[in-house]
Amino acid sequence: MTTPDNPTVAVVGPGAIGTTVAAALHEVGRSPTIFGRTAHEQLELRFDGGRIVVPGPVRTDPREVGATFDLVFVAVKSTQVEAAAPWLSALCSEKTIVCVLQNGVEQKKIFAPYLPGSPVVPSVVWFPAQREPDASVWLRGKARLTLPDTPETHAVVRALSGTRCSVEVAADFTSVAWRKLLQNAVAGLMVLAGRRAGMFTRSDITRLSLAYLQECLEVARAEGAKLSDEVPQEIVNGFHSSPPDLGTSILADRQAGRPLEWDIRNGVVQRYGRLHGVPTPISDLVVPLLAAASDGPG
Repeated sequence: MTTPDNPTVAVVGPGAIGTTVAAALHEVGRSPTIFGRTAHEQLELRFDGGRIVVPGPVRTDPREVGATFDLVFVAVKSTQVEAAAPWLSALCSEKTIVCVLQNGVEQKKIFAPYLPGSPVVPSVVWFPAQREPDASVWLRGKARLTLPDTPETHAVVRALSGTRCSVEVAADFTSVAWRKLLQNAVAGLMVLAGRRAGMFTRSDITRLSLAYLQECLEVARAEGAKLSDEVPQEIVNGFHSSPPDLGTSILADRQAGRPLEWDIRNGVVQRYGRLHGVPTPISDLVVPLLAAASDGPG
């Protein structure tokens, strides 16, 4: 029998983010059950100073799930939500708390059709983690999540308490989520250039990035985000100080020929801009190019 201090925990989608959370839990003796589309006997997280090996297996058949869980971390991309629906049906009851580890500001909206009875906790993921060719994950910074201040959030906080993945609870989650979205949106320029973070040190890319971020900022404010005028420069400064070889998940997907999360990272700015009457001339150029890179034809 589970208790609030000893919940049953599952992780769906053991990619870079899912593996990081699974490893953080395993390291403190709270090993989750792991589910995904590809079988692995174990997961490996590497970081400066060591590694964590999470015993598997990664289970791949939703039909073999025997019981629902108290807490489910879902770490699939927006392009994979429909394919993950059988897992959600098998793992979740109306009492299951689902924490979505995904980009964007529309997590609850995206998952609502698949989780009509389960409370959904959106998150902002702040850590750089990347999948390596050998299927291990390289965590290149401290792991940190931001969650909204809701009753369900506290179950997630308890589960991750004392782990290497710290959790912050934000009273103004909307502002935090939109700030991260601005960072994700401008990172989409890496797809169009085919380059990593070092490209932002170019003066012309810096100017373009600041103009694009200002456009995104106006849309974020129209949606209720309270963000200062300094945010665009702060985000660009962050890219300037990043390792030149630092990538982003949308660039990795482009290089691998996978569908891109262009809509939840970039299209959302254009969509909400039109809704609020905010001009988005840079989005009107960037979004079709990202959509074509993802979906074709050609």
